[in-house]
Amino acid sequence: MKGSSIKLGGGTAGRRAFLAGVSATGAAAATRAFGQTPIPAPTPAPYRTAGELVADLAARRVSAVELLDQAIARIERLDPSINAVVVRDFDRARQAATAADQALARGERRPLLGLPMTVKESFNVAGLPTTWGFPAFKDWRPTEDAVPVQRLKAAGAVIIGKTNVPVALADWQTTNPIYGTTNNPYDVTRTPGGSSGGSAAALAAGYVALEFGSDIGGSLRAPAHYCGVFAHKPTYGVVARRGHNFPRQPALPSFGDGLAVVGPMARSAQDIALAFGVVAGPDEQRDGIGWRLQLPPPRHRVLRDFRVLLIDTHPLCPTAEVIRTALAQLADRLGKEGANVARQSPLLPDLAEVARNYMRLLGPVMTTGRPPEFYDQMRTLAATLKPDDQSLDAIYVRSANMGWREWDAANNVRTRLQNQWAALFKEWDVVLCPTMPTPAFKQDQAEMSTRHLDIDGQAVPYSNNFVWAGPATPEWLPATVAPIARTESGLPIGVQIIGPYLEDLTPIQFAQLLEQAYGGFVPPKL
Repeated sequence: MKGSSIKLGGGTAGRRAFLAGVSATGAAAATRAFGQTPIPAPTPAPYRTAGELVADLAARRVSAVELLDQAIARIERLDPSINAVVVRDFDRARQAATAADQALARGERRPLLGLPMTVKESFNVAGLPTTWGFPAFKDWRPTEDAVPVQRLKAAGAVIIGKTNVPVALADWQTTNPIYGTTNNPYDVTRTPGGSSGGSAAALAAGYVALEFGSDIGGSLRAPAHYCGVFAHKPTYGVVARRGHNFPRQPALPSFGDGLAVVGPMARSAQDIALAFGVVAGPDEQRDGIGWRLQLPPPRHRVLRDFRVLLIDTHPLCPTAEVIRTALAQLADRLGKEGANVARQSPLLPDLAEVARNYMRLLGPVMTTGRPPEFYDQMRTLAATLKPDDQSLDAIYVRSANMGWREWDAANNVRTRLQNQWAALFKEWDVVLCPTMPTPAFKQDQAEMSTRHLDIDGQAVPYSNNFVWAGPATPEWLPATVAPIARTESGLPIGVQIIGPYLEDLTPIQFAQLLEQAYGGFVPPKL
């Protein structure tokens, strides 16, 4: 636990006081204007961190069953308007919580022992439906947990349910024909993001302190930004993802498409570090036969020692002024801390090339498994495009029918860009950039091809949401999102902290330092 804890008497009365009261520990409350000094404030009980709750469980200030009851009560009260926890497993969770209390009474200690949490619907949990939002799979139930779920349970976590996703995990909104639409707790007319939108909403609403999601196109990072929480997109392959695959298909090993990863989400950077430590490592059934994970320590332990490159403009898409202002305020504060902050570097790869090559690699992955007529339609559509059309939409359409030579050429570009990023990270420790072009936008259920983003009054293609996911995803870099500010209307703004390949602990540490210095998560008004 951070700081000093409230001392409670033993027995039922003390536990009731704990559940009803607030904590004097926890992160300082952030202010709307990032340039102002955050004012410490007590943390409401539903918003205590996973680390604090685990410490309270170990000290017997609260029981796992009581924490579970608190989570269930909050879900049942608030979720009718948010719709985040769409698969509920409360009966089995109660059995697991009871077993956790018994283990705690015996003196057992595990990293997450007794902690209630949810996971994204796309992870296999034995006995629960895994649909990815497809009605055809609404009755399919896997018989084995995904590897990350196995590790969370082994660490003592109590899985109470699964959170909502868009169809095929393919949107920055979260809606599907089975479970409906998930809303942003800060403004229920707006998206919580996607595809881990239910995950971020559950955290922001105070249902649970820890979640687990996935990312191929910003699916961890966008929801964290929109909902004011933390998320970590690991280096590709560092967290085994077997059991996070299309419904009814065999559980795939941890390597795969060269893009998709799975990772933790939380309301505290310290909890990101905690969860990452639990789940990181090779798949024991395959990779673990021959290698073990030993990541480098964080490059630095204080903000003033970091070399920071901050970029806030992209050649293919504007970025909302409110986000650029928040990043500028962050740069000013880091400079005052003594950090070496720059706004440009000749070592930075061409971001337009990064984004376009990303789409060439992403298209074949996102369009795989479709019926033959789909590919015929995409060929017909591609034939109507002008040869010099290098928009992200055009590249995506062409890539649906990409051949091996074209893919190999794109992969060679990726290798060159990976080497460029490696050279950059010899001079800089982290790269700070926007997470998405805008704060959370209004829900829009129109056909995706007809949607547009409104960026300060300018309409841009909806697919431009990909641009800030591009630097980290195809080149396999770790990226942590941390909340840094809010708009005038109270919508969260996050910063994306990109780190060197296999140095996940560096952006996670930087996020922790930002949280400690300037404040982090700010609860919505529910």
